[in-house]
Amino acid sequence: MTEMRTDADGRATLGEQLDPGAYRLVFHPPSPFFRRVELEVELDDGHYHVPLLVAPYSCATYRGS
Repeated sequence: MTEMRTDADGRATLGEQLDPGAYRLVFHPPSPFFRRVELEVELDDGHYHVPLLVAPYSCATYRGS
């Protein structure tokens, strides 16, 4: 398990080379409504970014490349 905090741009770098496989990402956004957002992702070879967009009463994510 690895714990990361976001930088001034709101980004956290998990590592340059992650092995392909399933990962669980848990976010604790500074939101009065969402206390915890958990994603399970399946990564192949390559570079990915996983943005989490949090609004007062909704959140969304997508797999970027």
